Amino acid sequence: MHQILIALIIGLGVGIMVGLTGVGGGALLVPLLVIFLDVPPIIAVGTGALFVAATKVGAAWSYYRRGYVDTRLVLRMSFGSIPGAILGVGVLAILRAHLGNEVNELLKVLIGVLLIVTPAFALFQKYLEKTGKKSLRDRLPEWITPQMGAVAVGLVGGFLVGMTSMGSGSIIMVLLVLFYSRTLSTLVGTDIAHSVVLALVAGMGHFALGDINFPLLAALLLGSIPAAWCAAHYATSIRAAWLRAVLFSALVVAGISML
Repeated sequence: MHQILIALIIGLGVGIMVGLTGVGGGALLVPLLVIFLDVPPIIAVGTGALFVAATKVGAAWSYYRRGYVDTRLVLRMSFGSIPGAILGVGVLAILRAHLGNEVNELLKVLIGVLLIVTPAFALFQKYLEKTGKKSLRDRLPEWITPQMGAVAVGLVGGFLVGMTSMGSGSIIMVLLVLFYSRTLSTLVGTDIAHSVVLALVAGMGHFALGDINFPLLAALLLGSIPAAWCAAHYATSIRAAWLRAVLFSALVVAGISML
């Protein structure tokens, strides 16, 4: 009962962050599961993938209804992210076959590094927004089409999510800001909608590997799904900058503790 209560609280907190900022799904959930519930990293990654997919459905629908999802961009990114996620899960399966349980130690280090690096990506994103820089898309050679950029963004994010369940709402978001001139609300909504597809594919891969704790997943979702939907509904009218600052500070601390 004690662990279920902790899982509900974790799900509630992560759901609020996802709905308000689009960030904090796998990046926040995985270290919390490892640190507070002593879940093996590979199980935390697999469970986290399906958690992200289910949690962001409501938030994605809320953004879509208000016209903040670029569906064409979501489809283009999916051409890269789906094979990227499959590749990431496949690499993880190969590593587990060779390393056995030691793969958990490798994952802890990889996740720790990503947690520390993620805030740097976020700071870079805010810099681009404040300085009004044109998107990188405007400065690339003409032969690099928007479609190619979207596929590349999806491929990088998909591989990271397949390996760690992280990156769908942080690293991909930064790449979107770099490559595309859209309003921030549209980029957040597009990123969340794409995350649903990406995390679902990665989650199915981890399901095939037996890396998902379903009772834990159910407890997490019981808290996260309503929290994410409600938070997303008010996200465009709430200044969430201070929440992002708290979130990224927590990610750095969690990353250090994982190393």
